This record gives sequence, structure tokens and C-alpha cells, in this order.
Amino acid sequence: MRYLVWPALLFVAATAIALLVRALLLSGIRRWARAPNGWSSLAQAVRVPSVLWSIVLGLWIAIDVAGETEQLPRRLSQQFGLILEVAIILSVTLTVAGILSTLIQRASERQALGGPITGLGQAVVRGVVLIVGFLVLLAALGIQITPILTALGVGGLAVALALQDTLSNLFAGAHLLADKPIRVGDYVKVADTVEGYVVDIGWRSTRVRMLQNMVVTIPNKRVAESIITNYDLPDPRLTLLIRVSVDYGSDVELVERLLIEEATGAVGEVAGLMATPSPSARLIPGFGDFSLDFTLSCQVASFTEQFAVQHELRKRILRRLGVEGIRIPVQVRAAELRSAGADRSG
Repeated sequence: MRYLVWPALLFVAATAIALLVRALLLSGIRRWARAPNGWSSLAQAVRVPSVLWSIVLGLWIAIDVAGETEQLPRRLSQQFGLILEVAIILSVTLTVAGILSTLIQRASERQALGGPITGLGQAVVRGVVLIVGFLVLLAALGIQITPILTALGVGGLAVALALQDTLSNLFAGAHLLADKPIRVGDYVKVADTVEGYVVDIGWRSTRVRMLQNMVVTIPNKRVAESIITNYDLPDPRLTLLIRVSVDYGSDVELVERLLIEEATGAVGEVAGLMATPSPSARLIPGFGDFSLDFTLSCQVASFTEQFAVQHELRKRILRRLGVEGIRIPVQVRAAELRSAGADRSG
């Protein structure tokens, strides 16, 4: 076993030096990129695979030096070569999976892909890379992968039949990611029953956080089959319509002007109310039974901000109408009660 001493020492020394250089490089990158950016994300992605790189480098140096000095028997050298090949395949597979997952996440954060890619998208990428790496590893070990692929095909058919609901949700999730009717962070209404912010589109279900701060989990299949209202597409802006009824004796021009003045004056004071397009007021076509009905139209920044904007504008309009002496009609209904005896006596 003496012929193993020198290669072992070389392996330990080279690996230790490589790990030291790795630690210094990662530490330097973390200090240089304190804010989250591409470099810091890539450094985080290769943090674990770089340990394998160090081991592979030490093993390669030990085998190369031992082979040149002919200190190892041929059979043992071949075995160490196989170990080196396996380590290289594992390190490359883990590195590619981590880097691709990180790149997709960074691209989604910059909205280069139209919206944040959820856990399903990253899981699919990592899964594909790991499966390919596993098959390459089996081939390197001399294991025939053709029978394995055949067995997986037959077994996959049986599994598909047994997991129809799960697979339908999986493919529905992939369809949601590809077609993008909803995205993580969008405010949506699904099937007129669930309304809130999309938290995640997973491999089986979609999670929606409602305004009451509770999360509703919906199977992807049901989401894909439902009528979806996305309040953030094509952009979050929303046209807010506020109906105002005044007495028939009111000055129509005056009512129109003061509605526009109140909405315009609230811009900059009411959060979420936008200056463009400019607010407008229109007399609703037709005439009401007991009032003239106007519609005040203005733009709000997002769907959820409309409630606070309506609240503030209605208070301002009500106050202004009172100052101008414009009445808001109240419908009064009268009920006449008659007794049966009185009818007969009449």
C-alpha cells in the first residue's frame, strides 16, 4: 500500500489548496456584490458544486502524477480514473442545474420572461438536467440505459393511469406558465369565487392570497378550466366609475363642472388616483325615475386602490354638493293600509 501514500498526499494537498482558493473567491464576490445581483446569485448557485470541483481537481492531480511516475498499478489507475469521471459528471450536472435555475430566476425578476417564474418552472429545469446527468452517469459506469428507458416507459404508462388527476394538474400548471393568463403577483378573480393576489403556481396547485390575508389553494386543472379575470393585464391601471344622482332641478353644467373639479383636485392628495387620463363626467343616457344620473370617470393605479379612492371622492363630492345647494334625491315609497271590513262597508 506504499504506492498509495504519495498520490494520497497529493490529493489532500491539492484539494486543500483548491478549497482555500474557493473560499477566498466566494468571500471576495460576497464583499464585492453586497446587493443581490447576477454575480452574487451565480456565486450562491456554485457554492456547493465548487466543493466537488476542488475534490475533482485534487483527484485529477493525484492520478495524473501517479500515472506519469507509474506508481499505481494499471487496474487501480483505471478504477481511480472511473471515480474521477463520475466526480466530473456529478459536478457538471449540479453546476449546470444550479446555474440554469439561478439564471431563470434572475430573468424572471427582471420580467424578461413576462413575470416571475414560479417553483414549477425551476423544478422542471433542475429535474431535466438531473435526469440527463443521471443517464450519462449510468452510461459512464457501463450500465445499459436502453432496458432502463424501456422499463421506465412501461412503468410510466401504468403510473400515468394511476395518477391521472396529479398529471392533469401538472400539465395544467405548465400550460398556465406557458400561456401566462396569470402571473405571480397579479390580482385575479378565478371562476367568480376566488379573488386575490397570485402567490405561487406550483406543480399541482395555484395559491391565491385574498384581501382578508388568507391563502386559497386551487388545483391547476380547475384554474385552467375557469374563466379568469386578471386585473393586472395588460397593465394594472383601472378606470373607476362613480355614479352620482342629483335632483331634476339641478344645473347640469354646474354638476358636471364640480364633479370634474373635485376629482382633479384630489389628484396628488388621494393615493392611487392618477392625473392622466383626465377625469370626466357624463350624464348617463336616458332619464331616471326621480333623478339625473351622472358618471364620474377617473383612473386609479391598481384594482385594490379603487376602494380608498372611491371613499375619498364620495366624501368630497357629497361635501361640495352640499355647499353648492345641489340636492341628492331620496326615493320615498308610500304604503297604504286598508282593512277588509272598511272595503266591504264602502
